[in-house]
Amino acid sequence: MKKLITTLVIIFVLLVIFLLLGPFFILHEGEVAVITRFGRIENTHTVAGLKIKVPLVDTVVKYPKKIMSWDGDAQRIPTKENQFIWVDTTARWRITDPALFYQSITSLPNAILRLNDIIDSTIRTVISENYLNEAVRNSNKINNMRVEEQVQNVESMEDAEQLRNLTRTEVQQEQIQIGREGLSTMMLQMASQFTVEFGIEVIDIVIRQIRYSDDLTQSVYQRMIKERNQIAEAYRSYGEGQLARWVGKTENDKKNIISQAYAQSEQIKGVADAQATQVYANAYEADPQFFTLWRTLESYRKTIPGLNKVFSTEMEYFDVLYGPEMR
Repeated sequence: MKKLITTLVIIFVLLVIFLLLGPFFILHEGEVAVITRFGRIENTHTVAGLKIKVPLVDTVVKYPKKIMSWDGDAQRIPTKENQFIWVDTTARWRITDPALFYQSITSLPNAILRLNDIIDSTIRTVISENYLNEAVRNSNKINNMRVEEQVQNVESMEDAEQLRNLTRTEVQQEQIQIGREGLSTMMLQMASQFTVEFGIEVIDIVIRQIRYSDDLTQSVYQRMIKERNQIAEAYRSYGEGQLARWVGKTENDKKNIISQAYAQSEQIKGVADAQATQVYANAYEADPQFFTLWRTLESYRKTIPGLNKVFSTEMEYFDVLYGPEMR
């Protein structure tokens, strides 16, 4: 009996020691585990739950089972026509073979470094083998778009159409064959050939942003400035034409008004002269001597102030002032 109790106590103590050494571990949802024994892989677990291992011998290495993101640094890459652009990309990846991942890479930081090398080189290869249009555009819809310049402050629809024709710029873009999404697919296929041997699956590679380099940006700005200058010159030409048109119209209106006013003034003068002549005639008939005196005095008033010197008054012109007997 005593021997049995001793045996049970020993078994209990060994069980307690075994439990204290940690033979169990919990694998949470979204995790995978690799069990190694002296550096050799013994087992892998991909289903969450309570798992068992050999204490002091087995080592549990856990990795995330979820989809993870990769964000690279923007790269300055030349296109096929040697135009430099900045390419900023992102990718999603996950561990598909924990055992292979452990053997080839071991840790997540090492995986990020390896992805940096693979994806960055893949991006550089794909971009440098294709033209700029393939990287910045995803379709040929731009060639079907027609942008009409908004024309304001015009007098008629004909002027609006004329000005619109002057400012219209027809730019036919080159047809693309692959496009940005196609380049992303090419990058994914190329990168997957290298990542599969590490137990990694790259789900997608997305070109997040493409930015022109400084020299290319200046070239684009210069082209935009040239186009806007052409439109501005068209507006100036239209404005100068309108100015000449209005100046000509104003001059014609001015001449018509002056001509009508002159004709009307001449008509009024003719009527006034006729009335004055009639008045003079009536006055002469009423008193010829007084009429003669009045006309002579009017003549004196107009002529004498302009005379600087009078050398003699012995003429009929001065008879009213001096009389015939004074000559």
